Amino acid sequence: MTTVAIVVALIVVVAVVVAALARAKGQLSPPSSQAARQTSTPRSAPPGRATPVSTGGAPPDQRAKSVPRMGLAPESLPASALVPDEARASVSGGARVPRKDVANLRKGLAVARGGFIAKLSALFQNAKEFDPALLAQVEEIMLTGDVGPKTTGAILTRLRESLGRNELRSEESVWAALREESTRILAIGGGGIRITAKPTITLMVGVNGVGKTTTIGKLATRYGALNKKVILAAGDTFRAAAVQQLEVWGKRVGAEVIRGKEGADPGAVAFDATNRAKEGGADLLFVDTAGRLHTKAPLMDEIKKVRRTIGKAMDGAPHETLLVLDGTTGQNALQQAVMFRDALDLTGIVLTKLDGTAKGGIVLAICDELRVPVRYVGLGERAEDLREFQAEEFVEALFGRGDEDVAAA
Repeated sequence: MTTVAIVVALIVVVAVVVAALARAKGQLSPPSSQAARQTSTPRSAPPGRATPVSTGGAPPDQRAKSVPRMGLAPESLPASALVPDEARASVSGGARVPRKDVANLRKGLAVARGGFIAKLSALFQNAKEFDPALLAQVEEIMLTGDVGPKTTGAILTRLRESLGRNELRSEESVWAALREESTRILAIGGGGIRITAKPTITLMVGVNGVGKTTTIGKLATRYGALNKKVILAAGDTFRAAAVQQLEVWGKRVGAEVIRGKEGADPGAVAFDATNRAKEGGADLLFVDTAGRLHTKAPLMDEIKKVRRTIGKAMDGAPHETLLVLDGTTGQNALQQAVMFRDALDLTGIVLTKLDGTAKGGIVLAICDELRVPVRYVGLGERAEDLREFQAEEFVEALFGRGDEDVAAA
């Protein structure tokens, strides 16, 4: 009897254990599917693992904290995504500025949007129909916005062609046509300075008061934050204040400043600075120059001499020759650009003080008539207000419609 009881008890225990295992198996995923989930690659992940880029800015652990907001793990992002937004285009070789920055760019262009853009907005909103008479009014507004007669004429020709094809039926279609044509004009190049040689030498030129020295300081700040070794050359030897201003920037960003005696030959300063940059392993050399009237031939000849002197110190240099223009001067800036382009091999234009002018259309005129790309635009006093120029973002910020429309003039 005892033996039978023991057998029965064992059978009951085995039955309980089997039932428990069955319940557990129903709650757990099969090992094969679980392994598949562990080994499968997320659809959004790239095939390789990116190496984080050192920016000289926030520590890696702080930069990583911003990644979850994008919904991706650090290892599934390109290296440039771990770089602060304001430096990303420089690191990634000209990648587009993040779309979220369009809002900040639009704020910087608020005066321009409140000028001729607001007038266009009021015109379109009040238009009962889109006809040749309306385009005549568009032409007048664009001319007052310093778009220039040649560029305005080209844009209006395209709009008339679209009107003839019955494509301009609504306000939005007109804005779309303006954005498309503006993007076509502006998309001739752009983006920041590329380090193509060691050192990469940039010659900054322009008339008095346009902001050459300040622009150099802002560029030095940008590249210093990317752990690039920067040297500055005080080539404006005729104005002591310019040398002092450059030295202040140099101390602020930790950049060595090469200077000569007051009144020294600017070509000699540029020559010495080029050799110092080569010997010191600098990544970038920015050469400041004296402001000069574009209508004075001797002064223009002198800047040509400075450029040739740099070339003697280093083959292929300067690698960039950037013309700095004051955006508030409108058509006068365009005339300056024509003279400097004819005298020098310009690689780009820096358009400063755009935050203070209602005539932002000068950007279109410069790119269309000179075929020289805008590389940077200045939208404020801070170093980060010097922004790399990207055509699509600029057009969206200037002409974009939506919740942030400017009030009608």
